[in-house]
Amino acid sequence: MRNLVAVLVTALLAAGCSGAPAPRQAAADEHMLTVDGRERGYLLHVPPGAEGRLPVLLVLHGGGGNARQVAGQTGLSDLADEAGFLVVYPNGSGRTSLLTWNAGACCGYAQRQGIDDVAFLSALLDEVLADQLADPERVFVTGMSNGAMMSYRLACELSDRITGIAPVAGALNVTPCRPTRPVSVLAVHGTADELVPYDGGPPAQPAPGNESWVNASVADSVGFWVDHDGCRRPATERTEGAVTTATYAGCAEGSEVVLHTVAGGGHAWPGGRRSRSEADPVPPEPDASRLVAEFVTRVR
Repeated sequence: MRNLVAVLVTALLAAGCSGAPAPRQAAADEHMLTVDGRERGYLLHVPPGAEGRLPVLLVLHGGGGNARQVAGQTGLSDLADEAGFLVVYPNGSGRTSLLTWNAGACCGYAQRQGIDDVAFLSALLDEVLADQLADPERVFVTGMSNGAMMSYRLACELSDRITGIAPVAGALNVTPCRPTRPVSVLAVHGTADELVPYDGGPPAQPAPGNESWVNASVADSVGFWVDHDGCRRPATERTEGAVTTATYAGCAEGSEVVLHTVAGGGHAWPGGRRSRSEADPVPPEPDASRLVAEFVTRVR
């Protein structure tokens, strides 16, 4: 048990989650769903005056986080009001308020207990997409850290339902990955990330005596989708300040793959909220939340 707590605390501190008050944010309704005998919760934010078929964005918290925490960290509900899409913030699972996702090789309680988070999130989509406001042809997933890893897993196992994913500070840590159609990818990752190293491998500084895991590199994680989506290599690159954007063209069925590399960036949501002093500093650029919002409204 001490090992499990150490893993969660390490992820919690690295991701900037804490009990600190969240900033003001657009309201979201709380819902409950029972899957495999487990009652699971999620928050749903619908833009005021919404009508027609709107894109759907699942936002997955990092290890040790929760739905309300990631809503405050990213501010995506406010951007959803501007751009016009639905936002869903699901909760992972855990024995305490420190929640995780079973993203393959990681993390914590969810992975150790073999929680079927793919089944949970698929059932959640069934429930959300039953509303006539939701567009089943435009379903996106983003996440931070362990949540980013889970977004990769959903793209592997629910590619028939997922239009695109936007992992931030996470890796493709599930094998085998066998998507059945192209999935667009927008990835954001810092070169100085020590929890999910840019070049792959285990966390650089795990808590003493805790369990660890091995992360795929950013090159391998993104490269898998470049190959699967049939994109042309090499990428077109543009550098502005600390951010280098690699864009792969010619991807199948109108899909796209884009990687934003933040030089010197740590384990953080760039442009987001840093909720405790021990967390890695938050790079001011790029604004990851705005990139995600633009991705959701652009890609079809």
